[in-house]
Amino acid sequence: MPTIRSSQPGPHQLRLVAESFGVDAERYDRARPRYPRAMVERIVAACPGAGTPDVLDVGCGTGIVARQFRAAGCAVLGVEPDARMADMARRFGAEVEVATFEDWDPAGREFDAVVAGQAWHWIDPVAGAAKAARVLRPGGRLALFWNVPELPPAVAEAIAEAARRVLPDVPFDFRPGARSALDGYRALATKAADAIRDTGAFGDAGRWEYAWEWTCTRDAWLDLMPTQGVFTRLPPGELAEVLEAAGAAIDAMGGTFTMSCATVAVVAARTADAPPR
Repeated sequence: MPTIRSSQPGPHQLRLVAESFGVDAERYDRARPRYPRAMVERIVAACPGAGTPDVLDVGCGTGIVARQFRAAGCAVLGVEPDARMADMARRFGAEVEVATFEDWDPAGREFDAVVAGQAWHWIDPVAGAAKAARVLRPGGRLALFWNVPELPPAVAEAIAEAARRVLPDVPFDFRPGARSALDGYRALATKAADAIRDTGAFGDAGRWEYAWEWTCTRDAWLDLMPTQGVFTRLPPGELAEVLEAAGAAIDAMGGTFTMSCATVAVVAARTADAPPR
């Protein structure tokens, strides 16, 4: 998985990438892995009060997270900047408002949890944490989480070599072994936790990790790759070159490979004595 080069702006400043996923919303919904059920249930169990928890899904995309929280008994509202993704989420029954989270108007509404799956790095971490504090009830949870696959070295190296040819100037680091995907997302989680702490509105941010494995076919991985932010805006011919390289590496492994994956989460509770909103 590519990481942002340290000399480049944060991911939340790359708005053309952040709002490009709707170019193929059906593929995104089909190909992207879901999140551990145990994590979803743990977040729901921590929500304050009784009855049906009210959940705000930030950067809800096609509603993958929203559907998982609805299945766990929650009422979910999504906020999504890409109207194409929001339309797909609505097809699955989600309620979605189109806006960036930073500019979204809560209109006085409050929630028991604010969640973001694979999305918080596209949001200004300082403004986002402050906005979450504004809309959470005392004791409500801010839960940010990412799925992180670790590709086999042969596949990662093939993608990196092809990507460096067709994407020489993008602000992503494709060097195999330069940094593991998990280390990269742990760094994102640390940055998010620091911003949450600095609001003065939350208790200590807990760090959760869930390990899992994904046995992935050639077709499944090549279906997912075009949904990654670094590739969503790539011209078809150049994308085909990267996919061809990845496919050849997977073919050499027998057409199927197993990845060690993790879901990394940062979870914090809004304190009852938070600063006035």
